[in-house]
Amino acid sequence: MVKNRFAFVASILVMFFIFMGVMAPGVSAKTLYIGGTMALTGAYAEDTAAVLAGYEDYAQYLNDTKTMAPWLNFKIPNDITFEVLWRDDELKPPKALSIYEELKAKGMLVFRCSGSPQALALKDRLFADGFGAPSMATGSYLMKPPESVFTYYPIYTDDMAAVADWYKDNWKQSRKPRVAYLTADNAMGRNILAPELKAYLEKIGYEFVGAQFVPLVPTSPPTTQLSWLKKNGVDLAMGIMINPGSQPTVKEMVRLGMGPTLDYKMTFACGTPSHLPVFYDAMGALGEGFVVSGGFPPLTDMNTPGIKFCNELQAKYRPGRENKHIMYVAGIIEAMIQVEALRLAGTKLGYDNLTPRDVLENGFYMIKNLDTGGLSAEPLTYGKGDIEGVSKIRIDQIVNGKMKLQGIYEARHIY
Repeated sequence: MVKNRFAFVASILVMFFIFMGVMAPGVSAKTLYIGGTMALTGAYAEDTAAVLAGYEDYAQYLNDTKTMAPWLNFKIPNDITFEVLWRDDELKPPKALSIYEELKAKGMLVFRCSGSPQALALKDRLFADGFGAPSMATGSYLMKPPESVFTYYPIYTDDMAAVADWYKDNWKQSRKPRVAYLTADNAMGRNILAPELKAYLEKIGYEFVGAQFVPLVPTSPPTTQLSWLKKNGVDLAMGIMINPGSQPTVKEMVRLGMGPTLDYKMTFACGTPSHLPVFYDAMGALGEGFVVSGGFPPLTDMNTPGIKFCNELQAKYRPGRENKHIMYVAGIIEAMIQVEALRLAGTKLGYDNLTPRDVLENGFYMIKNLDTGGLSAEPLTYGKGDIEGVSKIRIDQIVNGKMKLQGIYEARHIY
């Protein structure tokens, strides 16, 4: 009788401790970190703040539900907690390197890259240490060689090739269209100077005119560069810019009478990260005809499951302080990639003694058809030597004062 009563009380105590988070013998609660270096100071601050918000809300959702997404059956073990760990790299590669060493020492098993200079500085070191990392920057330098920094939207050269395909599909004149680069004067913008892209443009029937460069954040209108395009009869100008560059460039185009519906007929197209929802909110109908390649569905597209999910997360976890920047979507995608890598590796090897290399080889490289609910152009797939998550590219344009999806194009894998 006493023995039975003791056993009953002991079982109640065990259940109580489990409920309170103190695990039974043989089971240990574990915190896994997601995040990495964030560029919260400088030209990418607005983008990165939205990315960080996405990470934070997604981590809270994981901890509350132990579910990766409403449309996924993947479950997170009850004893696993996720925490976002990050530092501001201020767009400085040396600082990004020191942050990486600090967070690695804290037990981080995954990482992220926040910009082209930082990704270039971190790429080889991450691979040597066995770290997998999604990247907010997607230059073709990540393919030379492909290591362990992963993309979830197209590389910049493929963005431009998709624009060229789309524009050529709609070209009505008998002569060759004349194309030039109008791109940011930094590592990101100059990434499209790859000879392979110029060769592709000429192969599909363009006359290549040349290149003009605009400061990443212009301090004066790029009148000289636009006048050069006009003087050289350019039909299509394209480049990689952020919104602080593309917005003043288009404003000056309008002043000079340049645009698809203006006196001098020229189309200007940028790849992501010149996000069209951000551009449209700032410019409205003034941006008529502007094109963005490789972007994400806008946060107003409630027919897309992932966008509905993003809005639900913000309504629950940041009511009254919602982040409306489209890079919130990127934060959700990145966090999903990191968590899926950790989940796959933990399911195979157990969570207690994972190393970054375990997560790279048994996690990142094993991600197949990860459904982001339509946030990325297609489900994400990675592998050893295969760091490009998507092979499809969406083209969006401002048409009649509204954002309009113009089509989905195949990535040409130009680098």
